Amino acid sequence: MPHPFIPYGRQSVSEADIEAVCAVLRSDWLTQGPTLPRFEAGVAARCGAAHAVAVNSATSALHLACLALGLGPGDTLWTSPNTFVASANCARYCGALVDFVDIDPKSYNLCPVALERKLERAAQTGSLPKVLVPVHFSGQPCAMERIAELAAAYGVRVVEDASHAIGASYQEEPVGNCRYSDLTVFSFHPVKIVTTGEGGMLLTQSPELNERLVRLRSHGITRDPALMEGEPDGDWYYQQLELGFNYRMTDLQAALGLSQLERLEEFVERRRLLAERYRELLEGLPLVLPWQASEARSAWHLFVVRLDPERARLTRRQLFDQLRQAGVGVNVHYQPVHTQPYYRRLGFAPGMFPQAEAYYAQALTLPLYPGLEEAQQDRVVGLVREALS
Repeated sequence: MPHPFIPYGRQSVSEADIEAVCAVLRSDWLTQGPTLPRFEAGVAARCGAAHAVAVNSATSALHLACLALGLGPGDTLWTSPNTFVASANCARYCGALVDFVDIDPKSYNLCPVALERKLERAAQTGSLPKVLVPVHFSGQPCAMERIAELAAAYGVRVVEDASHAIGASYQEEPVGNCRYSDLTVFSFHPVKIVTTGEGGMLLTQSPELNERLVRLRSHGITRDPALMEGEPDGDWYYQQLELGFNYRMTDLQAALGLSQLERLEEFVERRRLLAERYRELLEGLPLVLPWQASEARSAWHLFVVRLDPERARLTRRQLFDQLRQAGVGVNVHYQPVHTQPYYRRLGFAPGMFPQAEAYYAQALTLPLYPGLEEAQQDRVVGLVREALS
């Protein structure tokens, strides 16, 4: 009898989660009700942020972050090539240019040394970016203190793409407190740490950014008389102050997120235990195991290994195919954004960011999620060991 398929990631939905959603279905408010602000307040409190704005996806959150910081035509955004395309696409939505900063070969995050060199060159040519988006890849925080120092020295605004990293910490403080950034973005896609089905959130310490984000997520509309031009006609009255979007999160999604938030520490601890177990079981194989910075604690959204081409007897593609055929849903994160056809048409080409490309050629994501049983993990490791032996 074949073994059940083991995905690389999967949501963990409890009966309490289901009941929380059903309670909203039985209520008077399916959207724009009281559950959404409770979810926002819960995330803000756990992360130490003054403000949180929930939206319908992390992609929407990145778009609004760029708009709130004034990114537009003639401006440039820099990000990591080792990320999902949304980290770069958000600039294109605003009519801005995109460029990339190569990754650190140990953390796979945006490299502060490469950033410093690129900023120095850009200052000399008058081509500094307006916004920088460091990505906390796989749940491990970037070297944010150094990144923030460099950004401040050159007048660059910072948005942390922490789509992988709710529950992670940096310098013993939670990711999301925006100590080293203007804004932080979380994702609540089903394979992430906690889920709302689809969804995202922006966090900030700035009341001005918060006010604009709230307006932008809902058509650019305000009902606040203090912000209106002229006097309101009555209690029904609203004004559209700018071009916004319908990026709202429903109360149904917020209820699921609020319930999931109660298990955030449980989810992250289970992921950490499984990651440590992978380290022990994979030791000695021709693999480069994930490296962790001393000042950071990963949320372990992903467990990514690199196949050592000098010691392995097969290619990454062969290993990937063997595991998939055996029912193990390994994956690859990420194809370097600059090699995608859309970005190649904008002038990027293979060879421009060699560290990201070298990493991609060897990377393989193994299954990791709270519901992964140790027997399933043993099976994954056994198949990897068999293929590499």
